[in-house]
Parts: sequence; C-alpha cells; structure tokens
Amino acid sequence: MKTTSFLVACVLLSCFLGACHAGNLRKNFYRNSCPQAEAIVKTKIQQHVAARPELPAKLIRMHFHDCFVRGCDGSVLLDSTATNKAEKDSIPNLSLAGYDVIDDIKAAIEAKCSGIVSCADILALATRDAFSVRFNNVPLWEVLTGRRDGRVSIASEALANLPPPFFNFTQLKQSFESKKLTVHDLVVLSGAHTIGVGHCNLFSNRLFNFTGKGDQDPSLNPTYADFLKTKCHGLSDTTTTVELDPNGSTKFDNDYYNILVQNKGLFQSDAALLTTKTSRNIVNELRNQNKFYTEFGQSMQRMGAIEVLTGSAGEIRHKCSVVNSN
Repeated sequence: MKTTSFLVACVLLSCFLGACHAGNLRKNFYRNSCPQAEAIVKTKIQQHVAARPELPAKLIRMHFHDCFVRGCDGSVLLDSTATNKAEKDSIPNLSLAGYDVIDDIKAAIEAKCSGIVSCADILALATRDAFSVRFNNVPLWEVLTGRRDGRVSIASEALANLPPPFFNFTQLKQSFESKKLTVHDLVVLSGAHTIGVGHCNLFSNRLFNFTGKGDQDPSLNPTYADFLKTKCHGLSDTTTTVELDPNGSTKFDNDYYNILVQNKGLFQSDAALLTTKTSRNIVNELRNQNKFYTEFGQSMQRMGAIEVLTGSAGEIRHKCSVVNSN
C-alpha cells in the first residue's frame, strides 16, 4: 500500500513540475478524438501480462529501440519490404518480441476510432501499462501523447544508433547525449535491466575470452562468473538466455543497483557504470528504491519524447507493420 501511494505521489509531482505538457505532446491527447484509447491499451495489456509475465521487459526494450532510432515514431514496428530492410530485421532487433501485442491493441483501437491513434503512442502507453500491472495498475510515469508514426525504417540505422552491450562508459555517454539524454538518464534507464534476460553470446566473452587470451573479465564477480559458466556453453552459444538480475527476471525493483555494486552486472555496459565517480554515485543513490521509482519515471518521460513527430509530420498508420498506402 505504501508503494502504491508513493507512486501516485510521484506521478502527480511530475505533472506539477511541468511534465504533463512537453512540446507538442500532452496529457490526454485523444480525450476528444478517441476517448476510449488509453482504457483499451490498459485492458489489453492487463490481459497479455497475465499470460506473459515477461512482457514488461519485452516492451520496454522495444520502446527503447524505437526511440533511439529516428525518435519515438514506431519505426521499429514496420516490416521489411522487397526494396527495404527495416529496423526490426537489424541484428540488434532480431530478439525483440511483443509485436503481436501492439498489433492486437492497434486492431482494438482501430475498431473504435480508425486512423486516430498512432502506433508510436500505443507502444509508449503499452510499455507504461505493462509495468503498472505489478503495482495494482498505478502508473510509474505519465505518458504524454500526440506522437505520429514515421514512414521510414532502415536496418542500418538501428545498428548505428543502438548502444550495444559491450560499450564502455564513454561510448554509452556519447550515445545518450546524442539523444539529448544525460548521464543520470543513462544510469537510471539501465535499471530496466532488473527484469528480462540476456543471450549468452552478448556477454560470453567476459567469461571465456575477454582480452583474446582465453581469460575472464577481472571486473566480473568470480563466483557469479562461475555460475554463468554453468549456463553458457562457450562463445558460440547463441540460444541460451540468463536472467539479467540473478535474483529474478520479472520483479521490477531497484535490485539492479545492488547486484551492480557486487560486480554482478551481466553486460560490459552494466559494469561500465562503475568506472566513473559520477556514475558510481548515481548507482549508489538509486539503491534507495523510492528514489529509483521517481527517477525512472522521469527518465522514461524524457526518453519517450526523443525526436517525436507531431502535428502534420509523419502519419497515423492503420496497421503498425506497414505504412499507409497513398
């Protein structure tokens, strides 16, 4: 009950500080044009998460991958065509999941208000609502709406813009700064790694061949490394997955930061957050759970506003996987 009350206060505080209106995005954008839209998203997500508890991790990853390539415009949802390889078929996106959920929500909304609600907004709302399920459907952050859908999706742009799990701190900082996000946002949003799983091939070099000499990453907790070696079967293992948080992959809390200071961050990009004084200080601050929830919500709002299309830019797709035919 205390956590729920705290989350309500966090959302209200964010609105008070001006986060309920940012640029051309605003709260309840569809209040008049499609008043049922947000309720449909919420109901559908509750049904899907009940059947698939891993869904919050899947959707936040998709939302992040969407926003970091051409902004939060739903371009990650587009299918490849005969003449174009789309973002979803780029190597970093091959393991994305949840497209069927977004399509299901879009179909339900189209049945009520055709051509009104963007796929980009549906993805942003669905991500937030998937996280809310664990907190008695109290939202962790406010989602401002009014995004429009992009008409371009290029696989090579995903490869160029998405920070890989082997980035060092300098590279991570540059990646986030290119999207007008701060080091603070970087450390806070990395906290999403408290849920979900990672494929062995994304970190197995830390276990078996860190410097090319068959060695182990010295910054990785040795006991944890031994455990990971019982799960991953060498550098060529591309199918096995391991929980990002060894204490559980479906509970959203601040445990990521507690395991991080024990040198149990799974990826090099996780361990990188301990390599500068500034980022280490933020890691330690976020070991306070209430502070983490507050900061996470604010950083998600900033991420959700990256390079959005609004007004007459882009379009409102009728189907999320294909651009409208003119």
